[in-house]
Amino acid sequence: MSKAWLRIVALVLIVFSSVFSCRAGSARDIPAPAVDETRAPSPRKELAFFAGGCFWGVQAVFQHVKGVINVTSGYSGGTLKNPGYEEVSSGTTGHAESVKVLYDGSQVTYGDLLRVFFSVAHDPTELNRQGPDEGTQYRSAIFYATDEQKHIAQAYIAQLDQAKVFPKPIVTQVVALSAFYNAEDYHQNYATLHPDNPYILYNDAPKVANLKKEFPQLYTK
Repeated sequence: MSKAWLRIVALVLIVFSSVFSCRAGSARDIPAPAVDETRAPSPRKELAFFAGGCFWGVQAVFQHVKGVINVTSGYSGGTLKNPGYEEVSSGTTGHAESVKVLYDGSQVTYGDLLRVFFSVAHDPTELNRQGPDEGTQYRSAIFYATDEQKHIAQAYIAQLDQAKVFPKPIVTQVVALSAFYNAEDYHQNYATLHPDNPYILYNDAPKVANLKKEFPQLYTK
């Protein structure tokens, strides 16, 4: 049985449990970053990289953010070059399921993306797991591409922890981007192409719904 189907089976078994029902798609009212980049005066392409559990859901969320041009699922944070899904799923490569977000800096800021990432895309207080998925490949991480991104991310985490927005400390790693490897084609746009998949219905669709509810000014179809 493939890893993807194991995920689906695990989800079906626990979907009605109280633990999961409290966690799935939950949104938090968190403040905007006090430190952010300046919005570009004209269209400008920028890149951001995030990891927060299964990349299907994280990709789906960012695909619905205004100003985002494209989102690619992939692998980052490890040492193995050109890893494949089965290798990453073994938890031995150091890579995390990640997304590469190409966005227009004149429409949305890096801080806006961070706010979405921390509030509706995943739970940043879960160590090496999200929902039914467990392992370091599902860790919470921000892979910064510039010193400015590093500064904004670290300042925002400190801001959220100080405000005690979450009941537990944020465990999100903030590390320099070393490389990003695209995932296999069948992982790209998975939530969009498989909306009736049980995993998507119960784990990822609520995240997109909460993005629309909590951030209508950022949401786009």
